[in-house]
Amino acid sequence: MSDPLFRKNIEPRCAYCAHSRPLDENSVSCRKKGPMAQTDSCRAFRYDPLRRVPPKPAVLKTDFTDADFALEEENE
Repeated sequence: MSDPLFRKNIEPRCAYCAHSRPLDENSVSCRKKGPMAQTDSCRAFRYDPLRRVPPKPAVLKTDFTDADFALEEENE
């Protein structure tokens, strides 16, 4: 099984293109096209897996009650 960061069918985005450099949170500077939004892409897209930022991990809930584990529903 391959790592999802290195798969070949990655959706093109300027945020993780080898031709781009970050300008701010929402835009990049592309060597081919100039300033672009991070979500844009062009024909010159070249994937650079080191620019890809993985999503933040989910926060686990730790304050469970006995009702969270009950199999029967309470009648009203």
